[in-house]
Amino acid sequence: MQIAAIPFEVIQWDTVERTVHAGETGTASWRTQQFGDIRVRFVEYSAGYFADHWCSKGHVLLCLSGKLITELADGRRFTLTPGTSYQVGDKAEAHRSSSPQGATLFIVD
Repeated sequence: MQIAAIPFEVIQWDTVERTVHAGETGTASWRTQQFGDIRVRFVEYSAGYFADHWCSKGHVLLCLSGKLITELADGRRFTLTPGTSYQVGDKAEAHRSSSPQGATLFIVD
């Protein structure tokens, strides 16, 4: 990731407009800021959220609250709790998320 030509800025996330994305079950609420090719998101998954797709986009993801289960296409599963993170490159390993209790995440991609 090349971070260039982005001036210093403080973001008050609760003032950023929310978009809601339906999962196979539940919803994901995104607050998104775009800086050139870099997308920064504050994401909230509802309880019972299950993604409706496999994702091949690269991310750096930090779990802020709740519990996130990430499944890789090869069957491996990882559980993230507050203070844990993962990173994956573009097209490296397809993954999808679910959250039985709901979760709040900070994601850069």
